[in-house]
Amino acid sequence: MDFRLTEEQEGLQRLARQIVQEELMPLEPRFLEEGRDDLWSEEYERLKRLSMDTGLWGAHLPAEFGGSGMGVLGKVLLLEQFFQTAVPFPWCADWMDAFLDDCNEDQKQRFAWPVVRGEKHSCFAQTEPNAGSDPGGMMQTTAVRDGDNWVINGTKFFVSWADKADFALVQAVTDPEKRQRGGITMFIVEKGTPGFALKRPIPVWVSRKPEQFELVFDNCVVPQANVLGGIGRGFYMGQKILTIWDRLERAAWMLGMMQRALDMCIGWSKQRVTFGRPIADRQAIQWMIVDIWTDIQYLRTKLYEAAWKADQGQDVRMEASLLKYTGAQWATRSLDKAIQIHGGIGETDWLPLTRFYHIARHARIGGGTDEIHKMVLARFLLGRNAR
Repeated sequence: MDFRLTEEQEGLQRLARQIVQEELMPLEPRFLEEGRDDLWSEEYERLKRLSMDTGLWGAHLPAEFGGSGMGVLGKVLLLEQFFQTAVPFPWCADWMDAFLDDCNEDQKQRFAWPVVRGEKHSCFAQTEPNAGSDPGGMMQTTAVRDGDNWVINGTKFFVSWADKADFALVQAVTDPEKRQRGGITMFIVEKGTPGFALKRPIPVWVSRKPEQFELVFDNCVVPQANVLGGIGRGFYMGQKILTIWDRLERAAWMLGMMQRALDMCIGWSKQRVTFGRPIADRQAIQWMIVDIWTDIQYLRTKLYEAAWKADQGQDVRMEASLLKYTGAQWATRSLDKAIQIHGGIGETDWLPLTRFYHIARHARIGGGTDEIHKMVLARFLLGRNAR
């Protein structure tokens, strides 16, 4: 695939890189030591204003929502830069932005526009305690029609940032016979709705403070006006978000962390001296650095190509699974090498490498496990007989 980044895309990339270097990197030592909340209460609003003033906040959004229409490739370019530091950069990376085309005018005014303006946040609730890799076949959360309302019952698990969300995008079974083939619907459930509760945080090693939660719906009544995208389209919408806004995004996360790790390894190996010589002179170190660099080259080339194809309206489900699977695998092994190269200091929270490694290792499970994506790829190669 022969394509080049446009001048606008390259400018976007340079701007993001500058902000990472000048604004986020100086905050990183404190962030790694103090954690997200302590730093965020102090810096979040300033960084959010910077994001909005520079146009990065919604650069990937359609023009009708105030964005520059940079599309999937634009979002990938931004994420690659943002994930070269452990310090998050505020921007409109909300679940709702993936469903803009599915909103009616009322939903755009009540939910989409407030998200785009940074006034509200959402979370996406698909996974359940017994429905992770097979949500279509195993989903137990149900929604039953009652006049102009729907009554939702069930439990959702591993819901990211639910504590910060003003509303949840909830998948529920509306036709048990059809299930993923027209029997799952997406609902907008607002915080404070009776019967909707954030039950407990789920501690995972990706972050010090829990960012994933369990949600419970107990006879939760939701109006028909909060059905998103039409009855029975929920599973399709969920797959769309997983393909474009999760799997390709995660590959960009991996790419950013790998590039930062490579830069750190090159710098450290030249200054770290053992037995009278910098470790950059050691072949063992050289080969590990080359391995990291090689993984980056292949991942970046394939990711940019897939994002470009997505922007052309092409089907990139195979590429998304391939990139999700290989990106997480390659990032895990690259970051492991980077920690090894740095020795004892690489294990400390003074450097971002262990945090990066946790994110990469989680990426081999979140958004579809390695095994699920190998199964998906086998079906592309061998047809539906591959089980």
